[in-house]
Amino acid sequence: MNNGGCCTAASRTKIHSINYEDLHTSDGICKTMVEKQGYACQEHLVTTEDGYILSMQRIPKARSGETPDKPPVLLQHGLFMDGITWLLNPPDQSLAFILADNGYDVWLANTRGTKYSRGHTTLNPNESAYWDWSWDELVAYDLPATLQYVSDQTGQKPHYVGHSLGTLIALAAFSEEKLVNMFRSAALLSPIAHLSQISSLLARAAVDIFLAEDFYWLGVSEFDPKGEAVAKLLEAICNNPGIDCNNLMTSFTGQNCCLNSSSSDVFLKHEPQSTATKNLVHIAQMVRNGNIAMFDYDDKEENKKHYGQPTPPAYNMTKIPNDLPLFLSYGGQDMLSDVNDVQVLLGSLKDHDGNKLVVQYIDDYAHADFVMAVNAKQVVYDPLMAFFKVQ
Repeated sequence: MNNGGCCTAASRTKIHSINYEDLHTSDGICKTMVEKQGYACQEHLVTTEDGYILSMQRIPKARSGETPDKPPVLLQHGLFMDGITWLLNPPDQSLAFILADNGYDVWLANTRGTKYSRGHTTLNPNESAYWDWSWDELVAYDLPATLQYVSDQTGQKPHYVGHSLGTLIALAAFSEEKLVNMFRSAALLSPIAHLSQISSLLARAAVDIFLAEDFYWLGVSEFDPKGEAVAKLLEAICNNPGIDCNNLMTSFTGQNCCLNSSSSDVFLKHEPQSTATKNLVHIAQMVRNGNIAMFDYDDKEENKKHYGQPTPPAYNMTKIPNDLPLFLSYGGQDMLSDVNDVQVLLGSLKDHDGNKLVVQYIDDYAHADFVMAVNAKQVVYDPLMAFFKVQ
C-alpha cells in the first residue's frame, strides 16, 4: 500500500486513529464498491500539510484490463458524501467506471472526517480539535495534497471533476489563482459558489437554526448526520410549516428526475457522512451574507487574529483566470445550486475565454441527478468527456 511518503517516523506511531487494515479488508471502498464490479483498484493514503490522513482510491485501468491512454482525473465529492458518490450506480451509469472504461486514470478523493479519511498524525476524531475546520481548510490543505499526490504518482496534470461542495473548493482555489497550473481542466457539476438564493426550505431552516444557536452547535464539533444531535435538529426543522420530511432528499436537494431506487438504497447504506459543524456554520454564513468569504469568527478581534483584518477575506470569483478550461453543468430543479445563484457565478465569468468555457443547463435535473441519474452518462458525462478531449 502506498502511504504517499506521508510523515516522519516519529509521527507515524500516532497514525493508528485510522485503521489501516480497514482500508484493505471487506470494508474499504476498493473492496466493497470497485473490485466487486470487476475493476482493479488501489488504496492510497495522502497526508495534508495540517496532518489529516486522507484515503484515495485509484481505478488504474478499464474493466477490460486495458491501461489508460488519457490523463488522470481527480473526482471530488460534495458535502455529507465521500468517494462512493461516483460509484453508486451500475458501471455503465457511474462516472468513475465510465471514465476508467474510456481510457482515463481515475482517482477518488475522500475529504477529511469521512469514513475512510479520519486519520491524523497527532489528533483523534474523538477530540474537538480534529473538527476545527471549515471548507477554507479543504481549499488550503485537502485539495492541494490530493492534487499534488495524483500529479506525483502519474507524472501528469489531472482533469478535475467536482460535485456540489467539491465545486466550491475548486472555485475558491482558482479565485486565489492557486493550483491553477496544476489542472488540465475542471468540470463543475451542480456548482456551489453564491448561496443567498438557495430555494430548499429544509436547508434554509437548518441555516436559521445554525446561526441562531451556533454556540450550541460549535460545542458539537462533529456533525454526524446519523447522530442524536442531528436527529433533534431534524425534528425541529420538520416542525416548520411547508417542510415535507417524508422525503428528506427531495426536500433538501430538489426533485431529482432520474434516480433509481436501488442506487438510492446503495446511497443510504454508505452515506451520509460526517462533516465539521464549523463547516456547516461557514456555509450558513454564506447563505445569510450572500457572499463568498472565509469563515467569520463573528468577532473583530478573533478575525484579526486569523486574517489580520476585522472581517474575513472574500474569495473573488472574477479573479478566476480567463484561460482556465471550465465545464459547468447545472439543473433547473436544483434547490441547493439554485439557478439564480449560478447566474451570479456565470456573471463573474463573463470575460472568460469563449473557447475555454462550456455551460450546460439541464432543466429537469436536481442536485443528486448529476451523480446518480440513470441517464447522466448521455446527458452529462458524454459532453464532459468530449470537453476533456479538447483540453
